[in-house]
Amino acid sequence: MKALVYGGPGQRSWSDAPDPRIVDPTDAIIRVDTVTICGTDLHILGGDVPAVQPGRILGHEAVGTVEAVGAAVSTVGPGDRVLASCISACGRCRYCREGSYGQCLGGGGWILGHLVDGVQAEYARVPFADLSTYRLPATVTDEAAVLLADILPTSYEVGVLNGRVRPGDTVVVVGAGPIGLAAILTARLYSPARVIAVDKAVSRLEAAKRIGADITITPDDDPVGVVNEVTDGLGADVVMEAVGTPGTFELCATLVRRGGHLANIGVHGKPATLHLEDLWIRNVTITTGLVDTHSTPTLLRMLGAGQFDLTPLVTHRFPLAEMERAYEVFADPARTGALKVVLSRS
Repeated sequence: MKALVYGGPGQRSWSDAPDPRIVDPTDAIIRVDTVTICGTDLHILGGDVPAVQPGRILGHEAVGTVEAVGAAVSTVGPGDRVLASCISACGRCRYCREGSYGQCLGGGGWILGHLVDGVQAEYARVPFADLSTYRLPATVTDEAAVLLADILPTSYEVGVLNGRVRPGDTVVVVGAGPIGLAAILTARLYSPARVIAVDKAVSRLEAAKRIGADITITPDDDPVGVVNEVTDGLGADVVMEAVGTPGTFELCATLVRRGGHLANIGVHGKPATLHLEDLWIRNVTITTGLVDTHSTPTLLRMLGAGQFDLTPLVTHRFPLAEMERAYEVFADPARTGALKVVLSRS
């Protein structure tokens, strides 16, 4: 089969790879029908995730058709159309029993495209299939469903829920890429008074406006001044970091009010300064997190009921064989205007 193979920092190729096979009785093999590229894949290529070894097939977001299952799999079978979650869960360890699947100690967590081969391929092995795949209703398209593999639950759980967004809040999202846009979309479920998006790219700020941001600004527009103006000088109730750079994290810390919440969503590859000399006295809560995907069934029901319009998040579409081209487009959003790129089996 063909797959996107990581060759080390800065190196990738759409090349031949061995077909996946059942390794454990809890495995499923899927034919990948729709797949997307994540900002985390770019972090891997940038050398920010050293646990990913050369030769690894990347990717952790896919919709596919089950081809085969191991003897212990009971909830899906050949022919089923499924969402393959970015998080795998053994279902037995302490963390899985608490719903913290991202911290699974039994061989799960974020492993696809990280510690085991991923889904940017023609076929893929999905470990712990009973807990790591979701059968899809006919009302949900592949293109919409693939966004529930990672960015929707990540933004919702690590951003909105960790940030404790409440009705009437002022919410600031720093970074209006796919994760930031999904954070804006899901924050709206809690009726904030206003949502402010901060990003360098005008095209992404325009997308943020379409998805539900009330105010859009660039880092050069004095974000602190704008936030203070609309909050009577208090600062934002919730600030979400959705980029993953030291500068954006430090900006977030200047925007949050006393007693507010700073929810870090971004993947960081370099140290960021934590100004505890300023923050300790302000009762600021800072959260970090890897998505657990415990919200995926809820989000899937909402998607099936038409409560989300995810169409604006997808800007580019490619056949699976054009994976290299899709990476080039996704990695250069300033030139291409890319948000999410979706690849489908032709």
